[in-house]
Amino acid sequence: MDPFFIKAIQLLLSLSLLIVLHELGHFIPAKLFKTRVEKFYLFFDLKFSLFKKKIGDTVYGIGWLPLGGYVKISGMIDESMDKEQMAKPPQPWEFRSKPAWQRLIIMLGGVTVNIILGFAIYMMVLFVWGEKYVSPESLKEGFTVSPIMQDLGFEDGDQIVEVNGKDFENPIDINRHLLLRDVQEITVNRDGNYKSISLPEDIGMQLFTSGEVETSFYPIIKPQIDSVDVDSPAEKAGLLKGDKIVALNGKEILNRVDFSERMKENGTKPVVVQVSRDGITKDFEITPNDEGLIGVIHGGHFDIETKTYGFAESISAGFDYGYWTLKDYATQFKYVFTQEGATQVGGFGAIGSLFPSGWDWQGFWMATALISIILAFMNILPIPALDGGHVMFLLYEMISGRKPNEKVMEYAQVIGFFIIIALVLFANGNDVYRWLFE
Repeated sequence: MDPFFIKAIQLLLSLSLLIVLHELGHFIPAKLFKTRVEKFYLFFDLKFSLFKKKIGDTVYGIGWLPLGGYVKISGMIDESMDKEQMAKPPQPWEFRSKPAWQRLIIMLGGVTVNIILGFAIYMMVLFVWGEKYVSPESLKEGFTVSPIMQDLGFEDGDQIVEVNGKDFENPIDINRHLLLRDVQEITVNRDGNYKSISLPEDIGMQLFTSGEVETSFYPIIKPQIDSVDVDSPAEKAGLLKGDKIVALNGKEILNRVDFSERMKENGTKPVVVQVSRDGITKDFEITPNDEGLIGVIHGGHFDIETKTYGFAESISAGFDYGYWTLKDYATQFKYVFTQEGATQVGGFGAIGSLFPSGWDWQGFWMATALISIILAFMNILPIPALDGGHVMFLLYEMISGRKPNEKVMEYAQVIGFFIIIALVLFANGNDVYRWLFE
């Protein structure tokens, strides 16, 4: 099956699961507090439903528009904008008749379920599959460093030993830590000598705005050819899958970033590619195509190890993993409000890319856990029409002792709805632009 459809199926399955459980987070406390739930829907039923069945006071259904789901709770100003119901006297079974603390629990139910679910999935994944990492021993050649890191005193070949004075078990994670964590100091091993280098407070923003996030530290690993395009200059010259690229025009290649930069500098001129094949070094003279490419797909290959967890250990490790996932996601939000960050906001295409191109349950569950935590964070934002908007008005009521004016809440709901639609269109527009032009 085409990788696109495999990703699409996984995305649909994941979102369906998360939406149903999120809405159950509202539905269950509503029922416990004897609040009538009129509808429980997976996806939106604009104009018509794919399926619906009434059981008791609630219509359960599946809509045709896969942009979310909802529960319609009696006596609540929500996206249904049921003004006729709100104009009638309050009834005991309605949301507006319940104490503020009960209404707050109902509104926080969905976010709570998403957080618990995300953490629980991480615990399960670590217990069943363990955690993959690249040990320092696998990166014996160290890293190449970007210009900003060079200016701070780092050099090509540095091996990362400690971060903030503590052993750093997974050096391949250093770029994410620089972007999202408070990295104040990095200790490196340089030709057997240890050197500690301090970093500025805004190092993450510096790397982000300069486009050096992915290359601030890049492993020194000879690029290995994963595939050769049919009828490409590389195929015609005799390059094969598995060849390790050692040098270009006699200059050593350190990694795939180094290879790409050298090829850009070379342009369309003939280039001598030196590769290692079965322990033997061979030279191939290749003339790139009009785009300056030779037609190979390559990557850096290193040994990936797995850390296993017992049942009790997986609970603690999964909680820690979930905590840092949530914290990192909240931290990266500051980059969204920069010019570079706005262009990287993604919609369904970006979410779908989180899933593996082949069916892989570990990858599926890791992506689902991340999306669950993202949904929790996004839903708690204080935007009217989201759970966080309702929570904001409820907290105002609990603190002031006065209910917000219903007209104000109705207008806020409309404004919030249009803000969400605008954000959805913008995010998915970015996906389309990247698909067409990148």
